[in-house]
Amino acid sequence: MEKKTMARFEEQARIIKALSHPSRLIIVDELKNVKRCVSELTELIGSDTSTVSKHLSVLKNAGLVFAEKQGTTVYYNLRMPCILDFFNCIESVIEANAFGQMETVISCKTKT
Repeated sequence: MEKKTMARFEEQARIIKALSHPSRLIIVDELKNVKRCVSELTELIGSDTSTVSKHLSVLKNAGLVFAEKQGTTVYYNLRMPCILDFFNCIESVIEANAFGQMETVISCKTKT
């Protein structure tokens, strides 16, 4: 595989890895609606401020969110709203998996 192609896949994996925590998924989902400060996100997630700040740092380093200072408060926004398309795709996979499992259960029950 070419170096450029491998580098692209590695970068994609880094971004997906940044999303691989439920709290970070909650943050991204919340930021689709409105910008939020750390204290608002802390309350939403139910974690301490330092933990939420670390999650925001991971998302920011991956290029998914950006910070905007207004007075003494820092607000976070979704930098790439197109990530929500990825979320929609994941929901479709979850639904398809659930449907497949339901078909398997029904098939098992009708055989007995």
